[in-house]
Amino acid sequence: GTAADARQKWDCCEQTHKSLTAIMFALRRALSAAAPRVATRATARRGMAVKIFDYDTIVSSLSVADAIETVEDAFCKLAQGKVDVPMPMHITIDETTDAGPGDCHVKGGYVSGAATWTVKVASVSFYKNLDRGMPPGGGVFVVMNAVTGQPCGIFQENRFMTDLRTGAAGGIALKHLGLAPDALGSTNTIGFVGCGAIARVMARAAKAIRPDFKGLCWAPDGSHETFAADMSKELGCEFTAMPTCADMCSSSDVIYTQTPGGTTCVESGWLKPHATIICSGSDQPTKQEIPTDVLSSSKYVADLIKQTSKVGELRSAIADGSMTEGDVYAELGEICNGSKPGREGKELIVCDLTGTGAQDAAIGQVAWDKLG
Repeated sequence: GTAADARQKWDCCEQTHKSLTAIMFALRRALSAAAPRVATRATARRGMAVKIFDYDTIVSSLSVADAIETVEDAFCKLAQGKVDVPMPMHITIDETTDAGPGDCHVKGGYVSGAATWTVKVASVSFYKNLDRGMPPGGGVFVVMNAVTGQPCGIFQENRFMTDLRTGAAGGIALKHLGLAPDALGSTNTIGFVGCGAIARVMARAAKAIRPDFKGLCWAPDGSHETFAADMSKELGCEFTAMPTCADMCSSSDVIYTQTPGGTTCVESGWLKPHATIICSGSDQPTKQEIPTDVLSSSKYVADLIKQTSKVGELRSAIADGSMTEGDVYAELGEICNGSKPGREGKELIVCDLTGTGAQDAAIGQVAWDKLG
């Protein structure tokens, strides 16, 4: 070809080279700009770092007094249908050569408008642990962010937070259902049947509600002497260990029961006509603390009817035909929010506490607010 043809071919090749070079630079710029976005997506998938709180930190930072107000608010919203509380899941760990015996409860809930929601795994009744020098149960709370759905914190509380929210419910029940300290016939005396960890937290809750009460106690395992000495020293209230449960009940205006629930622990003939019984020992279909004749003759208050009818004291009364769900006076939240009156006179009242996911959500929020 001519020189002109050769020049035309060279110009064409040069233009193609420039175009390819420009494309390569553009691709490099695009990849460079995309890299941070890829990293950001990876970071987002990893989420925020989850905070983990050990048992000692939790115990030294939280008290039952911290929980009462928030748990009462949760009960109010529960009665208004503003808490999502699924039925608890129960897992039985049967005794074999390699495991058990023991039980596991999984509970949780979300209180409408709260910043977090909570799921709790609690193990109980691993009684062989006593021979191992370990407590008979354990547990963790997982507190989740209600905006993002991401986990905020894991609390290795080994049932301490569960005990706090149970005690808070006991204090709330005393506030609304107990005979007033200055009422005619009141001796401002509170009795405790069973003197383990729950009894101690109930006593602390009672102190937060009624600072100057007198305490009586009795326990089937003989631990009431130690309990009386410890609580007297800790709370600055007079506690007396009683020789029998009957003696203790007949002298008490309010009675907290927190026993293993293998057998009933009070009798109708032992009670003052105006007694308030706040029971927390029955949380499985095999447990019962209160005889059904006491239940059926009382103003019966449930923490959550759908639970007490399945795993609480109400279950036994329904089973023998002495009560139906229609005989329940109120749920505790209805009394807390003023929908129904609590104590109105000198009536016998039983408050059945099986523990709700609303309480777990509340104590989870308290723990996160204080430690998170």
